[in-house]
Amino acid sequence: MNWTLAQEQKPRRFRYLETLTIAFVVILVVSNLIGPKICKFGPLLVSGAQLLFPITYIWGDVFTEVYGYAASRRAIWLGFFGMALLAVMGEIAVLLPPSPNWHNQQAFATIFGLVPRFAIASLAAYWAGEFTNSYTLAKMKLWTGGRHLWARTVSSTVTGQLVDTTVVILIAFWGVETPRNLLIMIGSSYGFKVVYEVIATPLTYLVVGWLKRTEEVDTFDQGTNFSPFAFSK
Repeated sequence: MNWTLAQEQKPRRFRYLETLTIAFVVILVVSNLIGPKICKFGPLLVSGAQLLFPITYIWGDVFTEVYGYAASRRAIWLGFFGMALLAVMGEIAVLLPPSPNWHNQQAFATIFGLVPRFAIASLAAYWAGEFTNSYTLAKMKLWTGGRHLWARTVSSTVTGQLVDTTVVILIAFWGVETPRNLLIMIGSSYGFKVVYEVIATPLTYLVVGWLKRTEEVDTFDQGTNFSPFAFSK
Protein backbone atom coordinates (compact mmCIF):
# COMPACT_ATOMS: atom_id res chain seq x y z
CA MET A 1 0.00 0.00 0.00
CA ASN A 2 1.34 3.45 -0.94
CA TRP A 3 1.47 5.00 2.52
CA THR A 4 2.82 8.48 3.10
CA LEU A 5 5.97 8.62 5.24
CA ALA A 6 7.28 11.54 7.26
CA GLN A 7 10.14 12.26 4.90
CA GLU A 8 7.78 13.38 2.11
CA GLN A 9 7.95 17.13 1.65
CA LYS A 10 4.52 17.79 0.16
CA PRO A 11 1.97 18.44 2.94
CA ARG A 12 -1.36 16.72 2.75
CA ARG A 13 -4.67 17.00 4.52
CA PHE A 14 -5.98 14.04 6.47
CA ARG A 15 -9.61 13.13 6.79
CA TYR A 16 -9.79 12.62 10.56
CA LEU A 17 -6.85 14.54 12.03
CA GLU A 18 -8.76 17.75 12.78
CA THR A 19 -11.70 15.87 14.28
CA LEU A 20 -9.38 13.86 16.52
CA THR A 21 -7.55 17.03 17.60
CA ILE A 22 -10.83 18.72 18.56
CA ALA A 23 -11.91 15.62 20.50
CA PHE A 24 -8.56 15.60 22.30
CA VAL A 25 -8.95 19.21 23.45
CA VAL A 26 -12.57 18.64 24.51
CA ILE A 27 -11.56 15.63 26.63
CA LEU A 28 -8.89 17.71 28.34
CA VAL A 29 -11.27 20.57 29.12
CA VAL A 30 -14.02 18.25 30.37
CA SER A 31 -11.56 16.33 32.55
CA ASN A 32 -10.69 19.61 34.28
CA LEU A 33 -14.36 20.35 34.88
CA ILE A 34 -15.11 16.97 36.44
CA GLY A 35 -11.87 16.87 38.43
CA PRO A 36 -13.26 18.33 41.68
CA LYS A 37 -15.53 15.32 42.23
CA ILE A 38 -13.95 12.56 44.31
CA CYS A 39 -15.23 9.06 43.50
CA LYS A 40 -15.05 6.03 45.78
CA PHE A 41 -14.36 2.55 44.42
CA GLY A 42 -14.03 0.22 47.38
CA PRO A 43 -11.02 1.50 49.37
CA LEU A 44 -9.85 3.72 46.50
CA LEU A 45 -10.56 7.42 46.25
CA VAL A 46 -9.95 8.91 42.82
CA SER A 47 -10.74 12.20 41.14
CA GLY A 48 -13.38 12.16 38.45
CA ALA A 49 -10.68 13.44 36.09
CA GLN A 50 -8.72 10.19 36.47
CA LEU A 51 -11.55 8.35 34.75
CA LEU A 52 -11.20 10.55 31.66
CA PHE A 53 -7.75 12.15 31.61
CA PRO A 54 -5.81 8.91 30.82
CA ILE A 55 -7.68 8.82 27.51
CA THR A 56 -5.57 11.80 26.43
CA TYR A 57 -2.49 9.57 26.60
CA ILE A 58 -4.20 7.01 24.37
CA TRP A 59 -5.09 9.87 22.02
CA GLY A 60 -1.45 11.01 22.12
CA ASP A 61 -0.32 7.51 21.15
CA VAL A 62 -2.71 7.54 18.20
CA PHE A 63 -1.51 10.96 17.00
CA THR A 64 2.15 10.01 17.21
CA GLU A 65 1.81 6.51 15.79
CA VAL A 66 -0.35 7.46 12.81
CA TYR A 67 0.36 11.11 12.01
CA GLY A 68 3.75 11.64 13.67
CA TYR A 69 5.27 13.66 16.49
CA ALA A 70 4.59 17.02 14.83
CA ALA A 71 0.82 16.37 14.77
CA SER A 72 0.95 15.26 18.39
CA ARG A 73 2.94 18.37 19.36
CA ARG A 74 0.30 20.60 17.76
CA ALA A 75 -2.52 18.82 19.61
CA ILE A 76 -0.64 19.08 22.92
CA TRP A 77 -0.18 22.83 22.57
CA LEU A 78 -3.81 23.34 21.58
CA GLY A 79 -4.85 21.35 24.64
CA PHE A 80 -2.50 23.39 26.83
CA PHE A 81 -3.99 26.68 25.64
CA GLY A 82 -7.51 25.28 26.06
CA MET A 83 -6.80 24.33 29.69
CA ALA A 84 -5.16 27.68 30.40
CA LEU A 85 -8.08 29.59 28.88
CA LEU A 86 -10.57 27.58 30.95
CA ALA A 87 -8.62 28.34 34.15
CA VAL A 88 -8.33 32.08 33.47
CA MET A 89 -11.88 32.63 32.22
CA GLY A 90 -13.30 30.46 34.98
CA GLU A 91 -11.59 32.58 37.61
CA ILE A 92 -12.78 35.80 35.97
CA ALA A 93 -16.34 34.47 35.92
CA VAL A 94 -16.11 33.52 39.61
CA LEU A 95 -14.89 37.01 40.55
CA LEU A 96 -17.71 38.79 38.72
CA PRO A 97 -20.38 39.97 41.22
CA PRO A 98 -23.34 37.56 41.25
CA SER A 99 -26.92 38.72 41.02
CA PRO A 100 -28.70 38.83 44.39
CA ASN A 101 -31.31 36.45 42.93
CA TRP A 102 -28.69 33.90 41.87
CA HIS A 103 -27.86 31.53 44.70
CA ASN A 104 -25.34 29.17 43.10
CA GLN A 105 -22.17 31.22 43.54
CA GLN A 106 -20.50 28.77 45.92
CA ALA A 107 -21.21 25.76 43.71
CA PHE A 108 -20.02 27.71 40.67
CA ALA A 109 -16.82 28.72 42.48
CA THR A 110 -16.17 25.09 43.47
CA ILE A 111 -16.12 24.03 39.83
CA PHE A 112 -14.53 27.05 38.15
CA GLY A 113 -12.57 28.72 40.93
CA LEU A 114 -8.85 28.96 40.24
CA VAL A 115 -6.44 27.76 42.91
CA PRO A 116 -3.16 29.04 41.42
CA ARG A 117 -1.00 26.25 42.81
CA PHE A 118 -3.25 23.51 41.46
CA ALA A 119 -3.70 25.25 38.12
CA ILE A 120 0.08 25.52 37.69
CA ALA A 121 0.52 21.91 38.77
CA SER A 122 -2.06 20.70 36.27
CA LEU A 123 -0.67 22.67 33.35
CA ALA A 124 2.97 21.80 34.08
CA ALA A 125 2.23 18.11 34.56
CA TYR A 126 0.11 17.89 31.41
CA TRP A 127 2.75 19.64 29.29
CA ALA A 128 5.69 17.59 30.56
CA GLY A 129 3.83 14.26 30.61
CA GLU A 130 2.27 14.51 27.16
CA PHE A 131 5.53 15.47 25.48
CA THR A 132 7.38 12.66 27.28
CA ASN A 133 4.72 10.22 26.11
CA SER A 134 4.86 11.29 22.46
CA TYR A 135 8.65 11.50 22.36
CA THR A 136 9.04 8.01 23.80
CA LEU A 137 6.61 6.45 21.35
CA ALA A 138 8.08 8.23 18.31
CA LYS A 139 11.65 7.22 19.19
CA MET A 140 10.68 3.63 19.97
CA LYS A 141 8.89 3.37 16.63
CA LEU A 142 12.16 4.21 14.90
CA TRP A 143 14.12 1.76 17.06
CA THR A 144 11.66 -1.10 16.47
CA GLY A 145 10.99 -0.37 12.81
CA GLY A 146 7.30 0.05 13.54
CA ARG A 147 6.89 -3.32 15.25
CA HIS A 148 5.46 -4.18 18.68
CA LEU A 149 2.89 -1.41 18.99
CA TRP A 150 1.73 -2.76 22.35
CA ALA A 151 5.22 -2.37 23.81
CA ARG A 152 5.50 1.16 22.49
CA THR A 153 2.11 2.35 23.77
CA VAL A 154 2.66 0.83 27.21
CA SER A 155 6.25 2.10 27.47
CA SER A 156 5.29 5.62 26.44
CA THR A 157 2.51 5.65 29.02
CA VAL A 158 4.85 4.30 31.72
CA THR A 159 7.24 7.21 31.14
CA GLY A 160 4.67 9.91 30.36
CA GLN A 161 2.38 9.13 33.28
CA LEU A 162 5.32 8.86 35.66
CA VAL A 163 6.35 12.41 34.75
CA ASP A 164 2.77 13.69 34.78
CA THR A 165 1.80 12.12 38.11
CA THR A 166 5.02 13.05 39.88
CA VAL A 167 4.97 16.67 38.72
CA VAL A 168 1.31 17.32 39.53
CA ILE A 169 1.45 15.81 43.02
CA LEU A 170 4.77 17.37 44.02
CA ILE A 171 3.76 20.86 42.88
CA ALA A 172 0.24 20.63 44.28
CA PHE A 173 0.97 18.97 47.63
CA TRP A 174 4.63 19.60 48.51
CA GLY A 175 4.77 21.00 52.03
CA VAL A 176 1.14 20.08 52.62
CA GLU A 177 1.46 16.28 52.79
CA THR A 178 4.23 14.22 54.36
CA PRO A 179 6.85 12.65 52.06
CA ARG A 180 5.33 9.24 52.80
CA ASN A 181 1.86 10.37 51.76
CA LEU A 182 3.27 11.98 48.63
CA LEU A 183 4.83 8.67 47.62
CA ILE A 184 1.56 6.83 48.29
CA MET A 185 -0.40 9.36 46.23
CA ILE A 186 2.08 9.16 43.35
CA GLY A 187 2.17 5.36 43.44
CA SER A 188 -1.59 4.79 43.57
CA SER A 189 -2.43 7.37 40.93
CA TYR A 190 0.38 6.22 38.65
CA GLY A 191 -0.60 2.57 38.96
CA PHE A 192 -4.22 3.36 38.12
CA LYS A 193 -3.25 5.25 34.96
CA VAL A 194 -0.85 2.56 33.70
CA VAL A 195 -3.40 -0.21 34.25
CA TYR A 196 -5.94 1.95 32.41
CA GLU A 197 -3.61 2.13 29.40
CA VAL A 198 -2.84 -1.59 29.41
CA ILE A 199 -6.55 -2.48 29.46
CA ALA A 200 -7.17 -0.05 26.58
CA THR A 201 -4.36 -1.49 24.42
CA PRO A 202 -6.65 -3.68 22.24
CA LEU A 203 -8.82 -0.64 21.50
CA THR A 204 -5.71 1.39 20.65
CA TYR A 205 -4.69 -1.33 18.18
CA LEU A 206 -8.09 -1.21 16.49
CA VAL A 207 -8.13 2.60 16.19
CA VAL A 208 -4.53 2.84 14.96
CA GLY A 209 -5.00 0.07 12.40
CA TRP A 210 -8.21 1.58 11.08
CA LEU A 211 -6.72 5.07 10.78
CA LYS A 212 -3.61 3.83 9.00
CA ARG A 213 -5.73 2.01 6.43
CA THR A 214 -8.24 4.81 6.01
CA GLU A 215 -5.77 7.69 5.88
CA GLU A 216 -3.13 5.64 4.04
CA VAL A 217 -0.39 6.94 6.30
CA ASP A 218 2.12 5.42 8.70
CA THR A 219 4.53 8.11 9.86
CA PHE A 220 8.11 7.44 10.93
CA ASP A 221 9.72 10.50 12.51
CA GLN A 222 13.02 10.41 10.67
CA GLY A 223 14.62 13.83 10.73
CA THR A 224 11.87 15.28 12.93
CA ASN A 225 12.72 18.15 15.25
CA PHE A 226 11.61 16.82 18.64
CA SER A 227 11.76 20.16 20.44
CA PRO A 228 8.41 20.94 22.10
CA PHE A 229 8.81 24.53 20.91
CA ALA A 230 9.33 23.78 17.21
CA PHE A 231 6.12 24.44 15.29
CA SER A 232 7.37 22.97 12.06
CA LYS A 233 8.99 19.67 11.26
